[in-house]
Amino acid sequence: MARVMTSRNETRVTEFLFSVFPHLHEGGLIFFIPLLLSYGFIITGNLMIFTVIQLDMALNTPMYFFISVLSFLEIWYTTTTIPKMLSCLVSEQKTISLAGCLMQMYFFHSLGITEGCVLTAMAIDRYIAICNPLRYPTIMTSKLCVHLTAGSCVCGFLLMLPEIAWISTLPFCGSNRIQQIFCDFTPVLSLACTDTTLLVIVDAIHAMEILASFLVIALSYIRIIVVILGMPSAEGRHKAFSTCAAHLAVFLLFFGSVAVMYLRFSATYSVFWDTAIAVTFVILAPFLNPIIYSLRNKDMKDAIGRVFCYQKSAAGVGRSM
Repeated sequence: MARVMTSRNETRVTEFLFSVFPHLHEGGLIFFIPLLLSYGFIITGNLMIFTVIQLDMALNTPMYFFISVLSFLEIWYTTTTIPKMLSCLVSEQKTISLAGCLMQMYFFHSLGITEGCVLTAMAIDRYIAICNPLRYPTIMTSKLCVHLTAGSCVCGFLLMLPEIAWISTLPFCGSNRIQQIFCDFTPVLSLACTDTTLLVIVDAIHAMEILASFLVIALSYIRIIVVILGMPSAEGRHKAFSTCAAHLAVFLLFFGSVAVMYLRFSATYSVFWDTAIAVTFVILAPFLNPIIYSLRNKDMKDAIGRVFCYQKSAAGVGRSM
């Protein structure tokens, strides 16, 4: 439990201890193996989706461009937390420095906000494609897609700077035990030697960020559903629903778990439920995304077959020469 003494004989915390992780001899290995396998699947699955979309010209559309961006973000989103979790499960030192904790919070939430903005851009893309199909090619240009992606990144990474800078100035001089599987605002701020009403401000900031994206996506899909139900052809309705189903599933999974975690305000959960909710959006949602976007998507499965069959054919020709 690392601490330093100040001039007023106060003990200041310089690192935090993750108290929810079991020790190796207490069953840590039982959690380590499935978490390692899940992390490997998340990285491999999202990297495969990103690579296939970049290589296959048939997927050169705005929808798949945003899917590739989302997959790229998922790789880094999970990398900000899961490697540290794996280390805590097998190491006796389940600690993280104050600077490391601030960095983890910054990148985790910045990437999360960026993902929310990209999901919003995807909803707008589907809205234009279904509700205004004749103008879709002229509106959703490659240039606009790049601008929306860049705007999402700028929004995500700039919004968190003032908050992290403010937290870095707070004094931590009491307990250093974080009752969560990663550094997050509520468990970290609860350890600060200052007025805890500041937590309400943080909750309000998160609420506005989440609700803004949620409302745009929800309103887009309400309009999309109305338009689809008005289509005369059953085949047309089925095709329109199928193009939106994957995005809608990811939207519900992502925003559902995040809303439960951050729109609680004064409500409190037990450590078990806090951890279970965190696992949902830190591990489960990224784990399911490659399955939703590839294994249940015919175009993606066909593209994976084309890309990997081409690579095998090219390798066979190279060996025969």
